[in-house]
Amino acid sequence: MRGFLVALIACATLLLGGPWVAPVVASELLHLTLPSNALQRDLPYFIYLPDDYASGNRRYPVLYLLHGAGGDENIWVERGGIKDRADRLISNGDIPPAILVMPGCPGAWWVDGAKDKAETAFWSELVPFIDKTYRTIDSRLARLIAGISAGGYGAVRYGLKYPERLAAVAALSPAIYAVTPPARSSARRDPAFLRSDGQFNQTLWTAENYPRLASRYFDQETRVPFYLVSADGDELGIAYETALLFKTIADQQPDQAELRIVDGRHDWGVWRNTLDDAIKYVFRFVPRPHAGLQR
Repeated sequence: MRGFLVALIACATLLLGGPWVAPVVASELLHLTLPSNALQRDLPYFIYLPDDYASGNRRYPVLYLLHGAGGDENIWVERGGIKDRADRLISNGDIPPAILVMPGCPGAWWVDGAKDKAETAFWSELVPFIDKTYRTIDSRLARLIAGISAGGYGAVRYGLKYPERLAAVAALSPAIYAVTPPARSSARRDPAFLRSDGQFNQTLWTAENYPRLASRYFDQETRVPFYLVSADGDELGIAYETALLFKTIADQQPDQAELRIVDGRHDWGVWRNTLDDAIKYVFRFVPRPHAGLQR
């Protein structure tokens, strides 16, 4: 009888073309667009959905990733390997299953500049759309943000300006010059900080930058943990600026600020090597996915 069963299984295996393997529902990385009134055009974005998203009903924390001035949403895929990175971090248990969103708005520095109202597009259009369309945990306690260079500038600004909307912030080589950008910085050329005559607008830079936001941030009760990274050889002087930002934050919330100074320059060699730790840090502050109705 046992021999008969073995033979039967062998025949079935041959007929079915090989041993049976349970189907695996893979993670997804989708490139989509959102019509934006603030930008007067479509806002493109990548969204990463974890491998159990399609087959379940759980809600997930969300990490928004902001690109730098010279990039767009594609940079996270082409240079950051974001799908494989997220798959690995989740598979290893370093972070919980999560949704990652990567919007694209080149040169906008994530502020409401003369050309693009990127800040309005992000907060008034993209974030509500993501929470409505996908199974997110729609709460500041489950919403994270990280960015590189000008995206790090944006992430820091958002953490200080909207602490009631975010659980934690990570900024890699953030271009957050406390006084004014150096001559080599694209902030002096990008539309986000230009006057109508095409010249750099120092008044706008000062109004939008973190020192002014920090004073208001520390006057309220909600605190946001910050993870800051810069390279010691950053040719734009960002290591010093990042350390200055860290001191500003850590003096007020010493247990909710981390600083890393690493070898390297202002490039993807640094960001690829530090992104994992930054992501793992911010996910320490969010709940795990759970089933249930939206709050």
